[in-house]
Amino acid sequence: MASTYKRRTPEEILEDIRRMSRGRHRVYLGAAPGVGKTFTMLGDAHIALDQGIDVVIGIIDTHGREETQELTQGIEAVPLAKGTYKGLEVGELDVAAVMARGPDVVLVDELAHTNADNCKNRKRYQDVEDLLAAGINVWSTLNIQHLESLNDTVRQITGIRVRETVPDYIVREANEIRLVDLTPEALIERLKRGKVYQGRRIDQALQNFFRTGNLTALRELALRAVADDTDDRLETYMNRHAIEGPWPTHDRIMVAVTPSPNGARLLRRGYRIAQRLKGEFYVVIVRPADGSQFPTKDEQALASHINLAKQLGAQVFELRDNNVPRAIVNFAREHHVTEIVMGESLRTRWQELFKGSVINEVLRQTSNIDILVVGHERDHD
Repeated sequence: MASTYKRRTPEEILEDIRRMSRGRHRVYLGAAPGVGKTFTMLGDAHIALDQGIDVVIGIIDTHGREETQELTQGIEAVPLAKGTYKGLEVGELDVAAVMARGPDVVLVDELAHTNADNCKNRKRYQDVEDLLAAGINVWSTLNIQHLESLNDTVRQITGIRVRETVPDYIVREANEIRLVDLTPEALIERLKRGKVYQGRRIDQALQNFFRTGNLTALRELALRAVADDTDDRLETYMNRHAIEGPWPTHDRIMVAVTPSPNGARLLRRGYRIAQRLKGEFYVVIVRPADGSQFPTKDEQALASHINLAKQLGAQVFELRDNNVPRAIVNFAREHHVTEIVMGESLRTRWQELFKGSVINEVLRQTSNIDILVVGHERDHD
C-alpha cells in the first residue's frame, strides 16, 4: 500500500541539521508550586554526575526548602550575575559565564521568571534559548499555570491572573517533558507541614491557590499537556520516518454517515465507543465533488444527523469527493483514526458485485484500523 506521507522538503532537512547543532532542552513540568520539580531535577543531576556527565547549576531557587537545598550540595554552581530589581541587588543567571564554562548540562530553575532590569534578556526562557543556540543542554522547571495559552483558563479556575508566562513554543520545541506529578491531597499535606511555604503564607495558600478544586483542575491541565505533547511527538516521528499510521496511543473514532435512516444509530454507537475509550469523536459526510446537493429528503436526513452529531460533541467534517471509499480512507489516515464505524450496506449482493461495496473497498484500502459495521434497526445493540 502506498504511503500517504510526502517526501521531506529541503527546508525540513535543514531544520533537522539546525536542531542537531542546538542543545537539548528538558522541561520538568508540574501542576503547582511544591510538587517537587526542582527536587526531581537535582536528583537527576546527581545521577548524571555519577555517570560522568558534566552538570552545573545555572540558577536554582530552593524557596528555603531544606531538602532541596541539601540536593544542591556536590553540584558546581556557576556564579550569578548581579542585577537590580526595584533598587535592590538580585542574583540572575549569568548566560555568558555558563557559555564560558561550557558544561554538558546546565540547570535553570523557574523558566517563566522575569529578569532584572539590567539583564540582556527580559525573560529567563530567552536566556535558555541563547544557551540552547550555543549548543548547551538545558534542564529547566515550569508550572503549568505559566503556559501562555492557558492564561485565561487558569484565571477561570483559580481567580488569579498569572503575570509571568512562557510562550507555548518553548515547551513545544523542548526535546523532553518530564511530568512531576503529585495528588492534590499529598500536595496540601506537604503545604500544611511547611514543605512548600512558611508561616502565614501557608494559610493564605490554602484559602486561595491551593484549594483542592484548583489543584485538581491544574493537575488535569498538566496531564493533558503531556499527553498532547506525546501525541504530537509521535506524529512528527511517523511523518519523518514515513511510517503509516495509526499508532493507537490515543483513540480516534470516526463515523461515516450517509442520508440513511441508520445514521442516528451509527452516531450513538460511535459516541458510546468514543466515551468508553475516552477518545476523539469524528463524523464524516462525503458529498459530490461538483458541489451539488443531495435530493431534498436526503439533505433533510443529513441535517438531522449533523444536528445529533453536534449534540453528541462530535467534530463534523463534510468532504467533497466522488469516490466515497477514497475520501473515507484518506481522512482516516490524515487524522490517525483508530476505528471507523459504518452502516450495513442497503445494496443487494448482486448490486455490490456489479457496482462495488463501499465497506469492502474501505476494508481493502486500510490496515491497522478497526472497522465496525453496524446493522440496521432489525438488529439489536
